[in-house]
Amino acid sequence: MRSRRIPFASVVFAAASALGLAALSTGSARVVPSPAPAPVSQAVPDTPFVLTEAMIPMRDGVKLYTAIWAPGNASGPWPFLMDRTPYSASGRTSASINQRYRELARDGYIFVFQDIRGRNKSEGEFVMIRPLRTDRSDPKATDETTDTYDTIDWLIKNVPGHNGRVGVFGVSYDGWTTVMAALEPHPALKAVSPQAPAGDMWMGDDFFHNGAFRLTYGFEYSVRMEWPNGDPLFRFDRYDTYDWYLDLGPLANVNAVHFQGRIPTWNNFIAHPNWDAFWRGKALDRLVREPKVPTLNVAGWWDQEDFYGPMSTYLAYEKNDKAGLSHLVVGPWNHGGWTAGPGDKLGRITFGSETGAHYREKIQAPFFAKYLKGRETADLPEVTTFRTGANVWTSHETWPPRRDYADRSLYLREGGRLSFEPPAGEGEAARDTYVSDPAKPVPYRPRPVQATYHAAGSDWGIWLTMDQRFVHNRPDVLSWETEVLTEDLTVSGAVLARLCVSTTGSDCDWIVKLIDVYPEVWPDEPRLGGYQLMIASDILRARFRHGFEKPEPVIPDEVEDVTVDLRWADHTFLKGHRIMVQVQSTWFPLYDRNPQTYVDNIFKAAASDYVAARQTVYRSKSRPSRIILPVLMGVRS
Repeated sequence: MRSRRIPFASVVFAAASALGLAALSTGSARVVPSPAPAPVSQAVPDTPFVLTEAMIPMRDGVKLYTAIWAPGNASGPWPFLMDRTPYSASGRTSASINQRYRELARDGYIFVFQDIRGRNKSEGEFVMIRPLRTDRSDPKATDETTDTYDTIDWLIKNVPGHNGRVGVFGVSYDGWTTVMAALEPHPALKAVSPQAPAGDMWMGDDFFHNGAFRLTYGFEYSVRMEWPNGDPLFRFDRYDTYDWYLDLGPLANVNAVHFQGRIPTWNNFIAHPNWDAFWRGKALDRLVREPKVPTLNVAGWWDQEDFYGPMSTYLAYEKNDKAGLSHLVVGPWNHGGWTAGPGDKLGRITFGSETGAHYREKIQAPFFAKYLKGRETADLPEVTTFRTGANVWTSHETWPPRRDYADRSLYLREGGRLSFEPPAGEGEAARDTYVSDPAKPVPYRPRPVQATYHAAGSDWGIWLTMDQRFVHNRPDVLSWETEVLTEDLTVSGAVLARLCVSTTGSDCDWIVKLIDVYPEVWPDEPRLGGYQLMIASDILRARFRHGFEKPEPVIPDEVEDVTVDLRWADHTFLKGHRIMVQVQSTWFPLYDRNPQTYVDNIFKAAASDYVAARQTVYRSKSRPSRIILPVLMGVRS
């Protein structure tokens, strides 16, 4: 173990403010104006930190690189705050810790960053989303839970100046390792905050959504993490990767032309295209039971990678959370957007306040101060969400909210109309059709589509907030919209699309988007006039319409009801806006192209399997298609 002192000015700690939300309305949701958090005072000096580097031995003898940053003063004792990561624990500085974790650094913590097995400076073999050990009677068996336990045990016994309490937190993969830490917690582990954890890579996070393969991220991330002994970034020969992926052809060409079987995760995609035991064994909502330590789950409404994970994990905890240990916070952020910066906007959408700063100062800092420092703070609400559209923070007794909310069906109607009144017509006219052609797929964002990790930057982080007019009125995208709203309409909870459909193919994808259409004149930002902002969206691969474990071909031209889960939202469609729904069957290259000919494994499909198909959406009295919205009833937002 070696230490290196980084000299800085003397330290002054600012106590984090307690979380206090004054209720402005009755019912299960409390609505509070979004405060503008006071800017960080430049008069407060940064905290000096001392770095200690250690190779901590695990129970099987493998050693993990760990960077330990302790406050460089004599005040203490301090709690530990640990982040276990595959993205490199080294390279930080005292200044970067003060910048990224300013509110926590001022409070006083020993920050610990550790490379997980097989990554960067740690020994061992890396396994993507490592499954839990199967033989728990074997004292040498390891997984991420045991590695966390052994690390905490070593820290408590070998690092001076601590108060005996440990917290674990992290975003994305680090959020997943945080949940692992809490499955079999060390006695010193007193609080965790899994933030955007990859909860179920097949059902709704990085690699698949409801059976549809996330092509760009599955390809580019697996290369980044597993390319053997070389540059971890794939070099595209096209700036617009839409063209590159289209020219790639069938998914079988990935190994044949590029990977040659060298990427384990890609090989797992091929071997496990369905929701089998391989994926179910890694799903957090199947692994967690009751929370064993206080838990702050964090998600972003426009998280382009892991929105399903934190939400489903929280809901799984809630089934057995008799002690009220688990909490949920959802803000207007993309992936990890709450960790740095003011959080006052995302892309071109503004929120009227510094939501990221509010979270870090009013929620995260008091949460850890309460459980790691014993500081009295106001009780954290069960659920805290930022209600987009209205741009206010709200608190809820449950998620999804129940009291004051009721499901209402918004029906697809004739003439591109969307209405709460069900259709009355029948016959051939009560349907809309389009041709879905895999050779000409609908782009998921305006082109050019830069690589996810493009050196010059990418729009990957903001695409979910991009104006959907770039596909509106394409012949292979159907749209319906309401009249101008005469009063605010608030939606809070689970959003479902129930479609009555048919296809001429034997497989297809159904993509549904719920969209807030701005007025043509938007005084706050004239360039947003008529803007089409996605509020909720997702995809269903039709072969899984009857269940995810066993795919089934679609019977051509047979009319069926399908449900597309659009997950969750908390949004107010303001007076003067419209509500729009779009339906399409390609979303490329975010998702791979469905051949629209049923094959057992799309990763092995041939070029000849890819065919155009006519898609039909029915909207008659006997075959209605609708969006089910959890609408706030009787309480003005």
